[in-house]
Amino acid sequence: MGEGEQDYQYVENRDALLKVASILQKESVIGVDLEADSMFHYREKVCLLQFSTPSCNILVDPLAVKDLSPLAPIFKSPEIRKIFHGADYDIRSLYRDFEIEVNALFDTQIAARFLGLKDIGLASLVQEKLNVTLKKKYQKKDWSQRPLPVPMLEYAVHDTAHLLTLTQTLVAELGKTGRLSFVEEECQLQTTVRGAEPNDDPLFLKFNGAGRLDLRSLAVLEALLQFRDQTARRRDLPLFKVIGNSQVMVLAKRKPVKMADLQNIRGFSPKQIKQLGAAILKTIGPALVLPENELPVYPRKRSERISPKVGERMKRLKEWRDQRGNNLGVDPAIICTNAQAKALALSSPHAIEDIKEILEIKNWQREQFGLEICEVLREG
Repeated sequence: MGEGEQDYQYVENRDALLKVASILQKESVIGVDLEADSMFHYREKVCLLQFSTPSCNILVDPLAVKDLSPLAPIFKSPEIRKIFHGADYDIRSLYRDFEIEVNALFDTQIAARFLGLKDIGLASLVQEKLNVTLKKKYQKKDWSQRPLPVPMLEYAVHDTAHLLTLTQTLVAELGKTGRLSFVEEECQLQTTVRGAEPNDDPLFLKFNGAGRLDLRSLAVLEALLQFRDQTARRRDLPLFKVIGNSQVMVLAKRKPVKMADLQNIRGFSPKQIKQLGAAILKTIGPALVLPENELPVYPRKRSERISPKVGERMKRLKEWRDQRGNNLGVDPAIICTNAQAKALALSSPHAIEDIKEILEIKNWQREQFGLEICEVLREG
Protein backbone atom coordinates (compact mmCIF):
# COMPACT_ATOMS: atom_id res chain seq x y z
CA MET A 1 0.00 0.00 0.00
CA GLY A 2 1.40 3.42 -0.96
CA GLU A 3 1.00 6.83 0.58
CA GLY A 4 -2.33 7.59 -1.04
CA GLU A 5 -3.67 11.08 -1.71
CA GLN A 6 -4.20 13.44 1.21
CA ASP A 7 -6.19 16.67 0.96
CA TYR A 8 -4.77 19.68 2.77
CA GLN A 9 -5.33 23.36 3.40
CA TYR A 10 -2.39 25.69 2.77
CA VAL A 11 -2.27 28.71 5.09
CA GLU A 12 -0.34 31.80 3.98
CA ASN A 13 -2.20 34.76 5.50
CA ARG A 14 -3.44 35.79 8.93
CA ASP A 15 -7.15 35.38 8.22
CA ALA A 16 -6.62 31.78 7.16
CA LEU A 17 -4.40 31.20 10.20
CA LEU A 18 -7.11 32.44 12.56
CA LYS A 19 -9.62 30.09 10.95
CA VAL A 20 -7.41 27.01 11.28
CA ALA A 21 -6.48 28.00 14.84
CA SER A 22 -10.19 27.90 15.74
CA ILE A 23 -10.41 24.45 14.15
CA LEU A 24 -7.38 23.11 16.01
CA GLN A 25 -8.57 24.60 19.30
CA LYS A 26 -11.59 22.29 19.24
CA GLU A 27 -9.56 19.10 18.76
CA SER A 28 -8.46 16.77 21.54
CA VAL A 29 -5.50 15.39 19.57
CA ILE A 30 -3.49 16.66 16.60
CA GLY A 31 -0.45 15.44 14.71
CA VAL A 32 2.36 18.00 14.31
CA ASP A 33 5.60 18.29 12.38
CA LEU A 34 7.79 21.02 10.94
CA GLU A 35 10.29 21.48 8.16
CA ALA A 36 13.37 23.71 8.42
CA ASP A 37 16.23 24.82 6.19
CA SER A 38 19.30 23.88 8.24
CA MET A 39 20.99 22.34 5.19
CA PHE A 40 20.83 25.56 3.19
CA HIS A 41 21.27 28.65 5.40
CA TYR A 42 23.52 29.99 8.15
CA ARG A 43 20.70 30.54 10.63
CA GLU A 44 18.19 27.76 10.32
CA LYS A 45 14.53 28.61 10.62
CA VAL A 46 11.18 26.86 10.59
CA CYS A 47 9.82 27.00 7.03
CA LEU A 48 6.63 24.96 7.28
CA LEU A 49 4.32 23.70 10.01
CA GLN A 50 2.13 20.65 9.44
CA PHE A 51 -0.98 19.69 11.40
CA SER A 52 -3.31 16.72 11.04
CA THR A 53 -6.61 16.19 12.83
CA PRO A 54 -8.95 13.21 12.42
CA SER A 55 -10.73 15.12 9.63
CA CYS A 56 -8.23 17.48 7.95
CA ASN A 57 -4.61 18.31 7.17
CA ILE A 58 -3.22 21.84 7.45
CA LEU A 59 0.04 23.35 6.23
CA VAL A 60 1.05 26.72 7.68
CA ASP A 61 3.68 28.86 5.93
CA PRO A 62 5.56 30.82 8.65
CA LEU A 63 7.56 32.66 6.00
CA ALA A 64 4.31 34.22 4.77
CA VAL A 65 2.48 34.44 8.10
CA LYS A 66 5.03 36.08 10.38
CA ASP A 67 2.92 36.14 13.53
CA LEU A 68 2.08 32.61 14.70
CA SER A 69 0.82 33.71 18.12
CA PRO A 70 -2.73 32.37 17.39
CA LEU A 71 -1.19 28.89 17.47
CA ALA A 72 0.60 29.36 20.81
CA PRO A 73 -2.45 28.55 23.01
CA ILE A 74 -3.00 25.33 21.06
CA PHE A 75 0.56 24.16 21.60
CA LYS A 76 0.46 25.15 25.26
CA SER A 77 -2.96 23.68 26.06
CA PRO A 78 -2.86 20.62 28.37
CA GLU A 79 -6.22 19.55 26.91
CA ILE A 80 -4.97 19.06 23.35
CA ARG A 81 -2.54 16.19 22.84
CA LYS A 82 0.17 17.08 20.34
CA ILE A 83 1.69 14.08 18.57
CA PHE A 84 5.20 14.50 17.19
CA HIS A 85 7.78 12.04 15.95
CA GLY A 86 11.26 12.80 17.30
CA ALA A 87 10.13 16.01 18.98
CA ASP A 88 13.44 17.21 20.42
CA TYR A 89 14.46 19.33 17.42
CA ASP A 90 10.90 20.56 16.86
CA ILE A 91 10.42 21.67 20.48
CA ARG A 92 13.68 23.63 20.39
CA SER A 93 12.87 25.18 17.01
CA LEU A 94 9.35 26.28 17.95
CA TYR A 95 10.64 28.03 21.06
CA ARG A 96 13.66 29.55 19.28
CA ASP A 97 11.70 31.01 16.35
CA PHE A 98 8.31 31.79 17.90
CA GLU A 99 8.68 31.38 21.69
CA ILE A 100 6.03 28.68 21.44
CA GLU A 101 5.91 26.21 24.34
CA VAL A 102 4.50 22.71 23.96
CA ASN A 103 2.46 20.81 26.54
CA ALA A 104 0.62 17.47 26.37
CA LEU A 105 3.21 15.98 24.05
CA PHE A 106 3.20 12.40 22.81
CA ASP A 107 6.33 11.42 20.88
CA THR A 108 5.92 8.31 18.72
CA GLN A 109 9.70 7.86 18.55
CA ILE A 110 9.97 7.68 22.35
CA ALA A 111 7.05 5.25 22.36
CA ALA A 112 8.82 3.05 19.82
CA ARG A 113 11.98 2.95 21.95
CA PHE A 114 9.99 1.80 25.00
CA LEU A 115 8.44 -0.95 22.90
CA GLY A 116 11.91 -2.18 21.99
CA LEU A 117 11.50 -1.54 18.27
CA LYS A 118 14.79 -1.59 16.40
CA ASP A 119 14.09 0.87 13.57
CA ILE A 120 12.32 3.86 15.06
CA GLY A 121 12.26 6.19 12.04
CA LEU A 122 8.79 7.41 11.10
CA ALA A 123 8.77 5.73 7.68
CA SER A 124 9.78 2.39 9.21
CA LEU A 125 7.15 2.61 11.95
CA VAL A 126 4.35 3.55 9.55
CA GLN A 127 5.39 0.71 7.27
CA GLU A 128 5.56 -1.85 10.09
CA LYS A 129 2.48 -0.81 12.04
CA LEU A 130 0.17 0.57 9.34
CA ASN A 131 1.52 -1.05 6.16
CA VAL A 132 1.86 2.38 4.57
CA THR A 133 4.95 3.34 2.56
CA LEU A 134 6.23 6.88 3.03
CA LYS A 135 8.65 8.45 0.57
CA LYS A 136 11.48 10.40 2.17
CA LYS A 137 13.09 11.88 -0.95
CA TYR A 138 12.24 15.48 0.00
CA GLN A 139 13.59 15.24 3.55
CA LYS A 140 16.78 17.17 2.76
CA LYS A 141 15.36 19.66 0.27
CA ASP A 142 15.40 23.43 0.71
CA TRP A 143 12.13 24.16 2.50
CA SER A 144 12.77 27.92 2.36
CA GLN A 145 12.20 28.05 -1.40
CA ARG A 146 8.97 29.66 -2.54
CA PRO A 147 6.71 28.61 -4.01
CA LEU A 148 7.08 25.12 -2.61
CA PRO A 149 6.53 22.49 -5.31
CA VAL A 150 3.31 20.48 -4.94
CA PRO A 151 5.20 17.17 -4.46
CA MET A 152 7.02 18.69 -1.44
CA LEU A 153 3.74 19.90 0.06
CA GLU A 154 2.23 16.45 -0.40
CA TYR A 155 5.31 14.91 1.21
CA ALA A 156 4.93 17.26 4.18
CA VAL A 157 1.30 16.26 4.66
CA HIS A 158 2.21 12.59 4.90
CA ASP A 159 4.61 13.30 7.77
CA THR A 160 1.60 14.02 10.02
CA ALA A 161 -1.34 12.36 8.27
CA HIS A 162 -0.60 8.95 9.81
CA LEU A 163 0.50 10.07 13.29
CA LEU A 164 -2.93 9.75 14.90
CA THR A 165 -3.50 6.18 13.72
CA LEU A 166 0.09 5.23 14.53
CA THR A 167 -0.32 6.61 18.05
CA GLN A 168 -3.46 4.54 18.66
CA THR A 169 -1.49 1.42 17.76
CA LEU A 170 1.53 2.32 19.89
CA VAL A 171 -0.58 3.35 22.90
CA ALA A 172 -2.42 0.02 22.79
CA GLU A 173 0.88 -1.87 22.77
CA LEU A 174 2.31 0.28 25.55
CA GLY A 175 -0.82 -0.40 27.60
CA LYS A 176 -0.28 -4.13 27.27
CA THR A 177 3.33 -3.85 28.43
CA GLY A 178 2.50 -1.45 31.27
CA ARG A 179 4.90 1.17 29.93
CA LEU A 180 2.51 3.92 28.84
CA SER A 181 3.12 5.98 31.99
CA PHE A 182 6.88 5.70 31.39
CA VAL A 183 6.50 7.21 27.93
CA GLU A 184 4.19 9.94 29.19
CA GLU A 185 6.77 11.05 31.75
CA GLU A 186 9.55 11.02 29.16
CA CYS A 187 7.38 13.07 26.81
CA GLN A 188 6.65 15.61 29.52
CA LEU A 189 10.39 16.01 30.15
CA GLN A 190 10.93 16.43 26.41
CA THR A 191 8.73 19.54 26.39
CA THR A 192 11.28 21.38 28.57
CA VAL A 193 14.24 21.16 26.16
CA ARG A 194 15.61 24.45 24.84
CA GLY A 195 18.42 25.43 22.52
CA ALA A 196 21.74 26.65 23.86
CA GLU A 197 22.05 30.38 24.46
CA PRO A 198 24.66 32.23 22.34
CA ASN A 199 27.89 32.99 24.18
CA ASP A 200 31.43 34.19 23.58
CA ASP A 201 33.15 30.88 24.34
CA PRO A 202 35.84 29.71 21.91
CA LEU A 203 34.33 27.82 18.99
CA PHE A 204 36.76 24.93 19.46
CA LEU A 205 34.91 23.93 22.64
CA LYS A 206 32.16 22.49 20.47
CA PHE A 207 34.45 20.99 17.85
CA ASN A 208 34.97 17.25 18.04
CA GLY A 209 38.63 16.30 18.50
CA ALA A 210 39.82 19.75 19.59
CA GLY A 211 40.83 18.47 23.02
CA ARG A 212 43.46 16.20 21.45
CA LEU A 213 45.32 18.98 19.66
CA ASP A 214 48.52 20.68 20.82
CA LEU A 215 48.26 24.36 21.78
CA ARG A 216 49.54 25.75 18.47
CA SER A 217 47.16 23.57 16.47
CA LEU A 218 44.35 24.65 18.78
CA ALA A 219 45.13 28.29 17.99
CA VAL A 220 45.03 27.54 14.26
CA LEU A 221 41.77 25.63 14.71
CA GLU A 222 40.09 28.53 16.52
CA ALA A 223 41.21 30.96 13.83
CA LEU A 224 39.82 28.68 11.12
CA LEU A 225 36.54 28.17 12.94
CA GLN A 226 36.10 31.92 13.36
CA PHE A 227 36.89 32.44 9.67
CA ARG A 228 34.43 29.72 8.63
CA ASP A 229 31.71 31.15 10.85
CA GLN A 230 32.16 34.67 9.47
CA THR A 231 32.22 33.40 5.88
CA ALA A 232 29.13 31.26 6.39
CA ARG A 233 27.31 34.19 7.99
CA ARG A 234 28.24 36.51 5.12
CA ARG A 235 27.22 34.01 2.44
CA ASP A 236 24.16 32.76 4.37
CA LEU A 237 25.36 29.17 4.15
CA PRO A 238 25.57 26.37 6.71
CA LEU A 239 29.08 25.88 8.05
CA PHE A 240 29.68 22.57 6.28
CA LYS A 241 29.07 24.18 2.89
CA VAL A 242 32.01 26.53 3.49
CA ILE A 243 34.54 24.01 4.81
CA GLY A 244 33.78 20.55 6.20
CA ASN A 245 34.82 19.58 9.71
CA SER A 246 37.31 16.98 8.52
CA GLN A 247 39.03 19.54 6.27
CA VAL A 248 39.16 22.07 9.12
CA MET A 249 40.86 19.52 11.36
CA VAL A 250 43.43 18.62 8.71
CA LEU A 251 44.19 22.30 8.14
CA ALA A 252 44.68 22.83 11.88
CA LYS A 253 47.10 19.92 12.08
CA ARG A 254 49.10 20.60 8.89
CA LYS A 255 49.13 24.41 9.16
CA PRO A 256 49.65 25.15 5.44
CA VAL A 257 51.58 28.31 4.55
CA LYS A 258 51.34 28.31 0.73
CA MET A 259 48.66 27.50 -1.84
CA ALA A 260 50.40 24.30 -2.96
CA ASP A 261 49.98 22.91 0.57
CA LEU A 262 46.20 23.04 0.20
CA GLN A 263 46.12 20.78 -2.84
CA ASN A 264 46.91 17.64 -0.85
CA ILE A 265 44.06 17.98 1.60
CA ARG A 266 41.47 15.32 0.91
CA GLY A 267 38.01 16.67 0.19
CA PHE A 268 39.28 20.21 -0.33
CA SER A 269 38.19 20.92 -3.90
CA PRO A 270 40.02 23.06 -6.46
CA LYS A 271 37.01 25.40 -6.39
CA GLN A 272 37.38 25.85 -2.62
CA ILE A 273 41.10 26.46 -2.96
CA LYS A 274 40.47 29.11 -5.63
CA GLN A 275 37.72 30.83 -3.61
CA LEU A 276 39.05 30.45 -0.08
CA GLY A 277 42.70 29.45 -0.30
CA ALA A 278 44.30 32.87 0.06
CA ALA A 279 41.93 33.83 2.90
CA ILE A 280 42.63 30.57 4.73
CA LEU A 281 46.39 31.10 4.55
CA LYS A 282 45.90 34.68 5.75
CA THR A 283 43.79 33.36 8.64
CA ILE A 284 46.35 30.73 9.68
CA GLY A 285 49.35 33.08 9.56
CA PRO A 286 48.73 35.06 12.78
CA ALA A 287 48.01 31.86 14.73
CA LEU A 288 51.42 30.51 13.73
CA VAL A 289 53.25 33.47 15.31
CA LEU A 290 51.04 33.90 18.36
CA PRO A 291 53.27 34.11 21.47
CA GLU A 292 53.38 30.94 23.55
CA ASN A 293 51.80 32.62 26.54
CA GLU A 294 48.79 33.68 24.42
CA LEU A 295 48.01 30.27 22.97
CA PRO A 296 44.56 28.93 23.89
CA VAL A 297 44.33 26.05 26.33
CA TYR A 298 41.64 23.42 26.12
CA PRO A 299 39.93 23.27 29.54
CA ARG A 300 40.30 19.92 31.26
CA LYS A 301 37.79 18.73 33.76
CA ARG A 302 39.41 17.10 36.71
CA SER A 303 38.38 13.50 36.58
CA GLU A 304 36.39 12.55 39.62
CA ARG A 305 38.15 9.88 41.61
CA ILE A 306 35.87 6.93 42.15
CA SER A 307 36.58 4.57 45.00
CA PRO A 308 36.82 0.84 44.31
CA LYS A 309 33.52 0.36 46.17
CA VAL A 310 31.72 2.85 43.93
CA GLY A 311 33.30 1.28 40.86
CA GLU A 312 32.07 -2.14 41.93
CA ARG A 313 28.55 -0.79 42.48
CA MET A 314 28.56 0.74 39.02
CA LYS A 315 29.65 -2.56 37.53
CA ARG A 316 26.83 -4.44 39.28
CA LEU A 317 24.26 -1.84 38.22
CA LYS A 318 25.35 -2.04 34.58
CA GLU A 319 25.21 -5.84 34.64
CA TRP A 320 21.72 -5.67 36.15
CA ARG A 321 20.69 -2.98 33.65
CA ASP A 322 21.90 -5.01 30.66
CA GLN A 323 20.12 -8.15 31.84
CA ARG A 324 16.92 -6.27 32.61
CA GLY A 325 16.93 -4.57 29.22
CA ASN A 326 17.47 -7.90 27.52
CA ASN A 327 14.58 -9.47 29.46
CA LEU A 328 12.24 -6.59 28.57
CA GLY A 329 13.39 -6.43 24.96
CA VAL A 330 14.47 -2.77 25.13
CA ASP A 331 17.71 -0.82 24.89
CA PRO A 332 19.39 -1.20 28.32
CA ALA A 333 20.10 2.56 28.34
CA ILE A 334 16.36 3.11 28.73
CA ILE A 335 16.48 1.19 32.01
CA CYS A 336 19.48 3.09 33.33
CA THR A 337 22.08 5.22 31.55
CA ASN A 338 25.76 5.14 32.51
CA ALA A 339 25.38 8.60 34.10
CA GLN A 340 22.44 7.36 36.16
CA ALA A 341 24.38 4.26 37.20
CA LYS A 342 27.19 6.50 38.43
CA ALA A 343 24.79 8.73 40.37
CA LEU A 344 23.19 5.68 42.00
CA ALA A 345 26.55 4.13 42.81
CA LEU A 346 27.76 7.33 44.46
CA SER A 347 24.60 7.79 46.53
CA SER A 348 24.06 4.07 47.22
CA PRO A 349 20.40 4.41 48.29
CA HIS A 350 19.10 1.80 50.74
CA ALA A 351 15.38 2.39 50.12
CA ILE A 352 13.13 3.68 47.36
CA GLU A 353 12.58 6.90 49.30
CA ASP A 354 16.31 7.57 49.16
CA ILE A 355 16.23 7.46 45.34
CA LYS A 356 13.93 10.49 45.30
CA GLU A 357 16.94 12.57 46.30
CA ILE A 358 18.85 11.54 43.16
CA LEU A 359 17.84 14.10 40.54
CA GLU A 360 19.11 12.04 37.64
CA ILE A 361 16.59 9.26 38.30
CA LYS A 362 13.10 9.69 36.87
CA ASN A 363 9.90 8.86 38.72
CA TRP A 364 9.03 5.89 36.53
CA GLN A 365 12.50 4.41 36.98
CA ARG A 366 12.24 4.71 40.74
CA GLU A 367 8.74 3.25 40.88
CA GLN A 368 9.42 0.42 38.44
CA PHE A 369 12.95 -0.56 39.42
CA GLY A 370 13.64 1.09 42.78
CA LEU A 371 13.48 -2.10 44.83
CA GLU A 372 15.71 -3.96 42.37
CA ILE A 373 18.24 -1.13 42.33
CA CYS A 374 18.45 -1.07 46.13
CA GLU A 375 18.86 -4.85 46.18
CA VAL A 376 21.67 -4.72 43.62
CA LEU A 377 23.46 -2.06 45.64
CA ARG A 378 23.16 -4.12 48.83
CA GLU A 379 24.77 -7.17 47.27
CA GLY A 380 28.34 -5.97 47.74
